[in-house]
Amino acid sequence: MTTAEDKQTGDRDGLSPREDTIAAPRVPALRPVAPVPVAKRRLWLWAAVGLLGLALAGFVYSQFWMAQPTQVAVEIAAPAPVTRVLAVNGRIAAVRSVDVTSAVTGRLVAIPVVEGELVEADQVLAQIDAAAQNALVRQAMAALDAALVVKQQASEAYERARALGANVAKAVLEADAYAVQSATQEVARLTAVLEQARITLETFTIRAPVAGTILEIEAEAGQIVGPSTRLLTLTDLSDLLVEADVDEAYATQIAAGQQAVLQLAGETGTQTGHVSYVSNRVDEATGGLAIKISFDSPVVAPVGLTVATNIIVDQRAAALSVPRTALLANADVASVFVVVDGVADLRPVTVVDWPAARLIVTSGLAEGEAVIIDATDIADGQAVVVDQP
Repeated sequence: MTTAEDKQTGDRDGLSPREDTIAAPRVPALRPVAPVPVAKRRLWLWAAVGLLGLALAGFVYSQFWMAQPTQVAVEIAAPAPVTRVLAVNGRIAAVRSVDVTSAVTGRLVAIPVVEGELVEADQVLAQIDAAAQNALVRQAMAALDAALVVKQQASEAYERARALGANVAKAVLEADAYAVQSATQEVARLTAVLEQARITLETFTIRAPVAGTILEIEAEAGQIVGPSTRLLTLTDLSDLLVEADVDEAYATQIAAGQQAVLQLAGETGTQTGHVSYVSNRVDEATGGLAIKISFDSPVVAPVGLTVATNIIVDQRAAALSVPRTALLANADVASVFVVVDGVADLRPVTVVDWPAARLIVTSGLAEGEAVIIDATDIADGQAVVVDQP
């Protein structure tokens, strides 16, 4: 039943009780998901099968190529002439080079030569202030003159005493003779003093000890010089050689008389020479052994020029050799790979270790065997195929 109040309320809202109930909001219903079409499911299935097939094909393909023998380049071992060469860098030097110094201490007043000038033996090279020494020479001359006068007087007195004969006491005659002897000795002494003063005076004028070229001047006029001061360097440029150092690891392999090929810096041609000197001592600081290489023919070059030198240490008419790259790296024993029935066979060998691209094999390798020339990434027993050129 509807009360009057409800009726009034319904009338107020403009809706009947029935209409009010119908107008209440409803909860929306869930929509059902549409089923996936069968054709689309089949498409995804075929795609998965295809991807699986591609993966399987890739695996089979990779296994096929991994199973293929590795292609390698080989060299057939055969005896051939081999030359073992040691390469060193040296510099041009003169056979005869003199450092000119002063025998006395004094002020340098003149150097009448210039660098590069060719001078003769005994030519004046420098002059030291000799005023004090000239005074000593004059003093020695005056003393000698006085001694000569005394000697002359003593000789005259002795001759007069002898002329008197028995009228002169024996003691007087002996005294006069002694005076002559003493005066003679004094003259000899002062003569030597004068000669020494003159010799010393000569040392104030510095002369060329030998003929040569002024290579370098290291002093200047007005400078105080002495025996420890190098004034200039005099060099004979007509006779040159090469000075070099050999690493101590090869010191026992170098000997006088070995032939050498020399190339001067800036030149394309080469010169022939030979080892003319080998030091008997290794420098402890540098580990180098000093050697000298003489040219077979005279050359003209500035002192100090770099010379690339190849010393021929050993020559063999027939020997087996392999490239250095054929040796297995970081192996305890020198080894190479030899192709035997399609397999890389690791072969220990004995080689002459030398800083060169090819090494002489003395044992472990036979003539006619195929040596793999590059041992990188090769393992013992690995299947290989020879790369035909």
